[in-house]
Amino acid sequence: MDPWTCALLISTAGAVGGIANALLNDNGFLLPRLVHGVWCPGFVSNILFGALAAFASWALYGSGAGVNLALPERAEISLHFSALAGAFVVGVAGAKWITAESDKQLLKESVKAAASQPTKSPDESEKLVQGPPRKVLERVKGTT
Repeated sequence: MDPWTCALLISTAGAVGGIANALLNDNGFLLPRLVHGVWCPGFVSNILFGALAAFASWALYGSGAGVNLALPERAEISLHFSALAGAFVVGVAGAKWITAESDKQLLKESVKAAASQPTKSPDESEKLVQGPPRKVLERVKGTT
């Protein structure tokens, strides 16, 4: 199989992994945007990072690692379903990583905002932290 066809199939499997991460994530299918100065990747970035992570993994450690693109006559590349399944899993993990980094920044901003506010009752505090990090920050800052 042509190496570029393999790369396209692997990247597509990774992109589907990014879509799966968007479905599993509390944020859903939001577009990338800034929320109180924190970049939230959104589903488009999940798809992109999933595809890039899958391609990088395949090119570094999979059957794509042995391909010499400079040779006019290349050896045939075999692409197994296990490689596509692995690309899907790597795509989910790559998208999850970027989402987790964004969530971490959102929670840091929430802590900074909460530290500057008067003390709340335990019941109010419990309600404040329910839901995804983006919603927590919006509630702490009083924008919802």
